[in-house]
Amino acid sequence: MDLLVFTDLDGTLLNHKDYSYEAAHPALEKIRSRQIPLIFTSSKTRPEIEALQSYMQIREPFIAENGAAVFFPDNYLNFKIDAGIRRFPYTVVQLGSEYSEIRQFMRSIKDRFNLKGFGDLSVEEIALLTGLTPEQALMARQREFTEPFLIEDESMIEELVPIAASQGLKITSGGRFFHLISNRQDKGFAVRICKEIFSRNIGGKTVTVGLGDSANDITMLESVDIPILLPRIDGSFEEIDIHNLIKADKPGSRGWNDAILNVLKNLNERSIDR
Repeated sequence: MDLLVFTDLDGTLLNHKDYSYEAAHPALEKIRSRQIPLIFTSSKTRPEIEALQSYMQIREPFIAENGAAVFFPDNYLNFKIDAGIRRFPYTVVQLGSEYSEIRQFMRSIKDRFNLKGFGDLSVEEIALLTGLTPEQALMARQREFTEPFLIEDESMIEELVPIAASQGLKITSGGRFFHLISNRQDKGFAVRICKEIFSRNIGGKTVTVGLGDSANDITMLESVDIPILLPRIDGSFEEIDIHNLIKADKPGSRGWNDAILNVLKNLNERSIDR
């Protein structure tokens, strides 16, 4: 039995306030020692995920910008990926729109709705809003497919949704920002494509785990065998109706660590029983 772990980052593996994953080290070491693919599935950009993977010494596929694209590193386990496009050093399965198209729509409605996307903000403003360092904020601003944004009056989102839909776009809500994305993409679709690529290349039974904390993660959690929802920093949970949903006890990296260790323990016991 092969195991795949798909995880959101902000508010899930990474703490909401300080972006630390220190408390998740025990589970991360278990994953590393068992050679379990840990697939970051995030609203973060490719440069942000690359930097985090490099820091954590992880070389695995990842899903960027809310399911906009699946990136498989070159020569990853000698996988054959028929649907992908070669973009050194990856084979990429793109689901999202080009960023230029997203920005064109954003410019057409930003004054009417009093909203600001990352493309309208300086690196310094993004750093101030997110708590990122200037270097991290610069990477967050390097969008390829989607646009995080703030809106002055959040009640106007309901009016904006059908306008975006008429242009083939949709709006999702993350931990800090709304996100304008293509209606062709979501985390769940990207996860299913990733699962299919693994299944075709390795064969056998694959069990999938997904961890997330926000509405952005619902489709991902619906697409895995073992969905795990982490609480917000105040202890409350996103309202999600999934029949086998597991709710973690703690937010952020502590909750992530405990949840992963419990899953590995339960799966190990199940395999022993057989």
